Amino acid sequence: MTLFHGLSAFPITPTDEHGVVDATALTRLLTRIAAGKADSIGLLGSTGGYAFLSRDQRRRAVDAAMSAVGGKIPVIVGVGALRTDEAQALARDALEAGADALLLAPVSYTPLTDDEVYEHFAAVADAGQLPLCIYNNPGTTKFTFSKELIARLAKVANIQAVKMPLPSGADFRSELESLRSETQSGFAIGYSGDWGAADALLAGADAWYSVVAGLLPAEALALTRAAQSRDVEKVRTINTAFEPLWSLFKEFGSFRVMFAIAETLDLGRFEPPRPVLGLQERARQRVKEALNALGSVSSL
Repeated sequence: MTLFHGLSAFPITPTDEHGVVDATALTRLLTRIAAGKADSIGLLGSTGGYAFLSRDQRRRAVDAAMSAVGGKIPVIVGVGALRTDEAQALARDALEAGADALLLAPVSYTPLTDDEVYEHFAAVADAGQLPLCIYNNPGTTKFTFSKELIARLAKVANIQAVKMPLPSGADFRSELESLRSETQSGFAIGYSGDWGAADALLAGADAWYSVVAGLLPAEALALTRAAQSRDVEKVRTINTAFEPLWSLFKEFGSFRVMFAIAETLDLGRFEPPRPVLGLQERARQRVKEALNALGSVSSL
């Protein structure tokens, strides 16, 4: 399995109320992912709350990750930042710490043009000197990558993949065909949006960039491997078991739900960074019920 393929698990980043990363707790989560045999870890993605952390704390998280699982599972580090020079510094930090790859979103307060995003990505890819995945996350960044811009960036040295949002109408096959017609062979196309993962993988996507795998790697891997082997019946059975959790993700946002999952699984009682608030008790109870619905998915 090559980088930017298969199941990439995105964990939360445990911190205290001052934004200091709990390296011990993070190590526990990352070790769980490695033991669950995910194909890679997406550290400091949106689920990892990268935008809430200082550069020092992001480096602390990367150092903890590489000490815990470096060499055991590829670690892809999110380096998104408002300023290009800040993102470049984060990319260099990741390189120095021994990370395997980078993930970059065009974070901005001011709406960006295609040319501005192109220059930003080219500069960060050059600074990091690691394989880089484009993070197309319009729901958060308010910037949508056109097919033309992705094709243009795919020609930049070190840019090797794109992480896409779920397509309109769930037409994965058409989108994959269109993107692959415009990018070179080997350029990897994966998807986020966990509730669409089954259809994305069955349609031939290279990767599932998974929120839920950050805490439930074995269950997410079962879905991934079933889809990769084109066992449609098994995929549908597993995805049905996940449906209560997907509903919670859609209703409350996966970021909030993941903190409740960690507590329910007794992996630690972590609070999301303010101003984000944790789930209320009724929603937490629904998280418990959703986890019970998963049953023995990992053994299927």
